[in-house]
Amino acid sequence: MTLLPLLDACPKRMEYGPCGGVGFDGSCEVDAEQTCAFLPRGTVPWTGVDRVSAPAPGPRTAAAAETLSSLGTRPWVVADLPARALSVASIDSCAAVLAGEVDAVLAGDAGTARVQFPPAYRAHLLQRAGLRVWTGLNMRDRNRVAIEGELAALAVEGVAGVHCVTGDHTRTGHRPDAAPVFDLDSTEAAALARAAGHVVSVAASPVAPPVERRAARLREKLRAGADVCFVNHAGGAEPVRRFIDAVAAPVRFIPCVPVVVDHASADVLESFTTLAVPDGFLARIRGAAEPRAEGIALAVALAEEMLAIPGVVGVNLSGGRDGGEESFAEAQAEIARRLR
Repeated sequence: MTLLPLLDACPKRMEYGPCGGVGFDGSCEVDAEQTCAFLPRGTVPWTGVDRVSAPAPGPRTAAAAETLSSLGTRPWVVADLPARALSVASIDSCAAVLAGEVDAVLAGDAGTARVQFPPAYRAHLLQRAGLRVWTGLNMRDRNRVAIEGELAALAVEGVAGVHCVTGDHTRTGHRPDAAPVFDLDSTEAAALARAAGHVVSVAASPVAPPVERRAARLREKLRAGADVCFVNHAGGAEPVRRFIDAVAAPVRFIPCVPVVVDHASADVLESFTTLAVPDGFLARIRGAAEPRAEGIALAVALAEEMLAIPGVVGVNLSGGRDGGEESFAEAQAEIARRLR
C-alpha cells in the first residue's frame, strides 16, 4: 500500500516530515493539542519534488566548490548572524565585528521577527562587508517560483552554502495575520538548491521525536541533495557522536554550540522547541560571578569536544538576544579566536 503525502494533515504541508519542532511528547509544533501526523508512519522515502523526478544536480558554483574544498582541510567556525532583521546598520556593525574572525555567518531569519530582508539581499549586505555567507532559506513565506529565484540570485552572489529549512509556522510567530505558504518542504528545497549548484545544508534534531527515525530522515535528505548537516542542540558532544554513528552515511556535520553570555540569552535559548543543552550548562552561566566569561569558556570547551568527533567539519555558534547584537557578535568572535 502506498502512503499518500500528508499535505492536509500537516499544518506545514510537509511531504517529507516530520519537522524538527515536534514536542518531546510527540505534539505538533503548531497545535500542541494534536500529535504530529508523521509519528504513526515510517520514514518517508525520497521520491522527488511533488512525487515527480527530482531536478538533476547542476555543476557547482565557484563559491560552492571553494566551500567543499575548504571544509575538507580545516574545521570551520560558523556564527549565527545576531543582527536585527530589517536594520542595515545592525547588519553592518555585526559584520564588522565578525569579518576575519569566523569562516562564515549562518544568515537565516532572525528569530525575533517574521518580516525579513530577502535572503539574497541579506547575503549581498554581508558579503560586501567581507564575510562569507551561508544563507538560510525558509519555505514558510515563499512558493517554489520565489525559491528558485532566490537560489538563482544566491548563485550569482556566490554564497558559501544554502541552508534549507521548512521554517516555523506563522501562527507561532509575530505575524499570525500572514498566510503561510509551505509550497515545498526542506527536503524538496534541498533538491532545488543542489540543482542550482549550491552546497546544500539541512538541519537534524536528534532529540526530537521520533528519535529512533531521525537518522533515517537525514539519509533521505542526503538522497535529495544535501551535502552538510547542521545538528541542532542535542545535549552535548556524546549525543551528537551517537547520532553521527547512527546516520552512517558520507555527510559533513556542523553541530550547534550554544552561546550564552547573560540571563537574557539563556532565556532565548530555552524558548526554542525541543532544544537540549548539556546538563548544568545554563545553571553555571546564570550562577557565575561573570556570566559572559563563563559562557564563552563553556562554548569553547564544548566546541572543542564537538570538533574531535569523526565526521564533524565545523561548529555553529548558535544563539542571540534582543538588544546588544554587536556585543553578542563580539562574544562569537572571541570564541572563534580561542578555537583557532
